[in-house]
Amino acid sequence: MTYCIYHIPGKKIGVTNNPKFRIEEQQGYREGEYEILEMSDDINYISEREIQLQMKYGYKVDAKLYRDLYNNDFIELNNMKINVTEATTTFPCPVDKLKGRLLDELGMEWETEHGEFTITMPTINWIMANVKTSMYNKDRCYIYNKAMASYYDHDPHRNITIGTTHKAEVENDQQDIIDRINKNHFNKSMFDKIRDWANERGLYEKGDPKTQYIKLMEETGEIGRAILKEDTEEIIDGIGDAVVVLTNLAELIGVPIEECIQQAYNVISKRKGKMINGTFVKDTPITEFGRKKTL
Repeated sequence: MTYCIYHIPGKKIGVTNNPKFRIEEQQGYREGEYEILEMSDDINYISEREIQLQMKYGYKVDAKLYRDLYNNDFIELNNMKINVTEATTTFPCPVDKLKGRLLDELGMEWETEHGEFTITMPTINWIMANVKTSMYNKDRCYIYNKAMASYYDHDPHRNITIGTTHKAEVENDQQDIIDRINKNHFNKSMFDKIRDWANERGLYEKGDPKTQYIKLMEETGEIGRAILKEDTEEIIDGIGDAVVVLTNLAELIGVPIEECIQQAYNVISKRKGKMINGTFVKDTPITEFGRKKTL
């Protein structure tokens, strides 16, 4: 989990692991009215650094370190926020702490496109047997909604006592994107990072476009298999790998991938057409013989 020290000029310095929710939604400040001073995955460092910066800027110094407040909230409050997409439900903690969090949330229920789920002792056992660690953040883990719905088919009553349930707090579906932006992953061009990585390993010195093309076919095959399995995490992984290969392929032929993308966009931005059976079909001009010309 990444912690941010934020500064609201003239008001305060604080810490949060979700700036969008904490500063904008809870406190009512807009983007541009606050700044992020520092970020770190080390809660001990952030807790001590917050106090130092509060003293430096002349603000009121917190009586307790952030890590102590965080740990108390973590144990005492039944307010676990989950992230629900069409394919998955993501929990905001690592796998080794998930069972305890779920036990604190007995009766919590949430809606998915595959049905409504509720935390009971049987569902906790199923979740712990099927949960996976997020590929982007080891402090988050997830289950596949369709798989859990299939489990519910065998337990339609779900062992729920009437009056014991409560609605889950669900994060914005874009929270994973927000987290990655807040971590500053994209301050430097991602293509530059890929090229730096490949250059350090000698790929451009000893690599070959034909080899990269074969690699690209392998990655697109992986994407196809993931789509058939409705495995969102694997689809994301495959798309990312394909972009890496395309970046290296472009570099090996002496044309930056940004230029390839720009040329493609220059063409498609002027293209007209319509959606047919889920595919965009471009309009083609009529020739003097009354036939459509293939572009």
